[in-house]
Amino acid sequence: MRIINVVGARPNFMKIAPLMAEYQEHDKIEPLLVHTGQHYDEEMSNLFFRELEIPEPDINLEVGSASHAVQTAEVMKAFEPVVLDYKPDIVLVVGDVNSTIACGLVAVKLGGEAGTCGSRIAQRR
Repeated sequence: MRIINVVGARPNFMKIAPLMAEYQEHDKIEPLLVHTGQHYDEEMSNLFFRELEIPEPDINLEVGSASHAVQTAEVMKAFEPVVLDYKPDIVLVVGDVNSTIACGLVAVKLGGEAGTCGSRIAQRR
């Protein structure tokens, strides 16, 4: 099973760490870790990856800072070719930051599956 795992900001790092560790125990799972670059402070991002023992991202989209709309659009534009090239069985987004909505939407609009965990999206009204 091919799974694209998306992180973009600090809340995502905490949620993805145990999943990336668990994938190591399952030979049939091919995880790809994509960092959107939404959290653009490289030093702080690296600290979280190191402290939480998250493997280096396979792909860093390096989107950086912008307004919510611009940042979301840039993540979508950069993420679409990743999905088209990797052809995942599912895109897993964690949390509820701009990267979550952007990558989840790309996956669904391309006809794929998107899954989420650790999200407050359903709680919003």
